[in-house]
Amino acid sequence: MKRIFNNQFFRTGISVIFIVAVIGGSYYFGYQAGVKNPQTLLIKGVNNIENDKPNDVNFNIFWQAWQTIKDKYVDSGKIDNQTLVYGAVSGMVNSLGDPHTIFMPPSDTKKFNEEISGEFSGIGAEIGIRSNQLVVISPLKESPAEQAGLKAGDKILKIDDKMTDGLSVDEAVKIIRGPKGVKVILTITRNGWEKAQEISIIRDTIKIPTVDFEMKEGDMAYFHLYNFYENAPFLFYQNIVKAALQNPKGIILDLRNNPGGYLEGAVNIASWFFEPGQIVVSEEFISGKKDEFRSYGSGALKDLPIVVLVNEGSASASEILAGALQDNRNVKIIGKKSFGKGTVQQLETLSDGSTIKITIAHWLTPNGHMIDKNGIAPDYEVNLSEDDTKNKKDPQLDKAIEILKSQI
Repeated sequence: MKRIFNNQFFRTGISVIFIVAVIGGSYYFGYQAGVKNPQTLLIKGVNNIENDKPNDVNFNIFWQAWQTIKDKYVDSGKIDNQTLVYGAVSGMVNSLGDPHTIFMPPSDTKKFNEEISGEFSGIGAEIGIRSNQLVVISPLKESPAEQAGLKAGDKILKIDDKMTDGLSVDEAVKIIRGPKGVKVILTITRNGWEKAQEISIIRDTIKIPTVDFEMKEGDMAYFHLYNFYENAPFLFYQNIVKAALQNPKGIILDLRNNPGGYLEGAVNIASWFFEPGQIVVSEEFISGKKDEFRSYGSGALKDLPIVVLVNEGSASASEILAGALQDNRNVKIIGKKSFGKGTVQQLETLSDGSTIKITIAHWLTPNGHMIDKNGIAPDYEVNLSEDDTKNKKDPQLDKAIEILKSQI
């Protein structure tokens, strides 16, 4: 199964399926027993961490709350029992306080699968949560979001008339997405603005770009990689072939506004720059166990000088690649500190088609840097202002060219 490393990351597994299936699938029989013979039911939580103490839980209050709703809620006749169960499971998951761990009933799971297929109707922006605030991670290239003026780091206060306070990322996505040609209004605040502004965006079919290539000043190969989705490694390879024909002396790798994608894509592309067998990234689980992902292949670009561009919109898989280059080759990073999305989510499918996307591990750079706590800090911090963008200036890229020139 493909593994995605951005706001969606997949792995196979059965432990969570089993636990939730027991709670959800057999709820009817538990309900009947609980109503007929009310008593305190203790469910002991067990895990495999040494010296961790089991937690005793009084599950009887669930059935008491259920019966109270059934007996006293003014519109109890309109209640759908399955919706109540979904609400209970959602509340349990939300209590973790992790914006990347969510429960999705079957209808939301279907929409989620459509979203990661690579083409959908929306505004073309990756969003996330930072300090309990919904923010723009990055607008996609030539998307309605970019054309309307959204920037990485923008805080989204409202979606149409809906306040975003308390919304999960997936709830926000459901509201923002919609039919092609229909307007959505985002109320945005941005560093440097005196007050929030409304930005009107017309939804469109979003086709996600992957990579651009050109030569800079005759001997520098410039790659702008926009994501790490399924076709990214092959398209990157094609552009490497184009670059090789022009005999570059160095490489500029632009990962700005790259929100991530498949982990396999990040490791594949990283492998061009390293000796086979070097650690690209590792995942650390609650048990302390670590899984390492290493480079493979020819390492054809391992001897070429390289600099990397990142900004606040560089997240997840792009942080893996930037961090690996920084740690393994002391590659210089230019721009702004990256977003800091460094946790692993796996998608567990439940018996009725519902899913739980749950955080199971942290990502570490080869030197043990925890990405989600700190992001990737640039060696040369360079601002890119709105005036620069309007005037088609790029001081970050100018700095990257300057640094690379000093190395070739």
